[in-house]
Parts: sequence; C-alpha cells; structure tokens
Amino acid sequence: MKISIITATFQSAKTVKDTLESVLGQTYTNLEHIIVDGASKDNTMEIVKSYEGAYQGRLKYISEKDTGLYDAMNKGIKMATGDIIGILNSDDKYAHKNVLQEIANCFEKTNCDGTYGNLIFMDAETMSKPQRIWRSKEGKLEEGWIPAHPTLYLKREVYDKIGLFNLSYRIVADYDFMVRMLKDKTIHLSYIDDDLVHMRVGGVSTDGIKGYYKNLKEAHKVLVANQIPHPYYIDFRRCVKTVGQMLKKSDAKTENHFAETSFLEDTAKQESIS
Repeated sequence: MKISIITATFQSAKTVKDTLESVLGQTYTNLEHIIVDGASKDNTMEIVKSYEGAYQGRLKYISEKDTGLYDAMNKGIKMATGDIIGILNSDDKYAHKNVLQEIANCFEKTNCDGTYGNLIFMDAETMSKPQRIWRSKEGKLEEGWIPAHPTLYLKREVYDKIGLFNLSYRIVADYDFMVRMLKDKTIHLSYIDDDLVHMRVGGVSTDGIKGYYKNLKEAHKVLVANQIPHPYYIDFRRCVKTVGQMLKKSDAKTENHFAETSFLEDTAKQESIS
C-alpha cells in the first residue's frame, strides 16, 4: 500500500533537511512526500527542490500563502494519492529507518483503519536529548486518553468520513479531529508499541507552561463543542498524564533505542571509511 506523508513548512530552512532525509532513509519506499509551504521567504523551498532527484518522482510540493499550519495540512490531504495518510512536521523526523515498514505491516496484519505509536519530545537544538516521552498505549477518550497525533496514520477513507481539520482552532485542530474520530466507534485503531517520531519541543503547544495552558484552554472548547461528557475531568486527566510524561525523560526502552541507533550510525561510518 502507498503511504502519503504530508509536511507543512514555513520558514523551515533550519530543520527541513533533517525531515527530508528522515523520509529518504526509510526502508519502506512505496510512498509520496508532499511538502505544503506557506510562501516562505527563506530558502526552505530551495532546500526542498534540491532533494527532488533523490526522491525519484515521489516528491510533490506547492508554495503559496495559507492561513496557518492546519490549512496547509488540509491542502496536503487533498493532494494525497496514497492509501494511507500521515503527517510529519517540518522540524520532526522518524525515530528509526523502519517506521513506515512497521506502519505498513500493522495495516496489513490487523486490517485496521488507523495506527499510532510512541512519540519522543527532543531538545530543539540537537534532537539528541529526550525531554518527554509519550507512550500512547491504548485508552478511552473519556479517561483523558488520546493518541500522539504525529504518529497517527490513517486510511484515506477515515478523512472522507470524519472530514478535515477545523480551521477555527488555531492550536488544537488536530485534537478536535481526533476527538471527532474517537467518537466514531466504527473506526478501529491499532497501537504499535515502538518509538515512531522524534518531535522538537518549542512549538506553540509545547512551549513551556504558557504554551500548554493555551493548548488546554482551546482543547476544553473542543470537548464542549463535541458534546463530550465531563470535559473538566478529561482536562484534569490529560494534565496528570502530561506531567507524568515530562517527569519521565527516559526509560529502558528509550535508552536501548538510542544505544542501538548510535551503534548503527557508528557502524555505517566505519563501513564508509573502509
């Protein structure tokens, strides 16, 4: 099955190279990478275009003014031709080279409508130091659970059924989308217990206490608008989960993952030298 990866960019010259190389480094190659740029004034698009040859026809891009991140994501979803659609932010990257293969395997083995996994928030400067670990696991919306959106990959039929991102939400349109999705009990999600995405901290919704408060305030409006019972209880449970994630910057699985990644990188360097 073909996987469409959507990346929204705006003034992303400092980070988009890592994102592009992360996609190109995947062992699963039946993919298309769609770049939706918001008319960047830096050299974001020059960098994107420089990778066109490496993608061998699997790269699409547009650059035009938009109304923000979620508008760009909606454009990308409309451009997608894959069976599966996922989003990789322009300052994020895959946790390892087999992520898309794992996702494809999960769809084939479980016949699910969507799949998701674990997310590691990394330091903004080096992307080498875990700051927060989100083990998505399985849960219920009513208990404050939600999958990590950067790891969420869905069949295109889910977007046809649920709709696109609601642009009236500036920060949490992804949360609104997932709430609408989880309300539909006919949509089956399957959990991959692996670290799938490394996400830089520092965005609007992850920029310290102030950013988290803005996120939580708008997310409460989402719960009310979607008529989810006990929204304040859900807010509280989400806060507890987030604090737990922040306190847990590493665990055995993460440490093993980074040790393995470091070993593979060292081996590749040695092979290239020899």
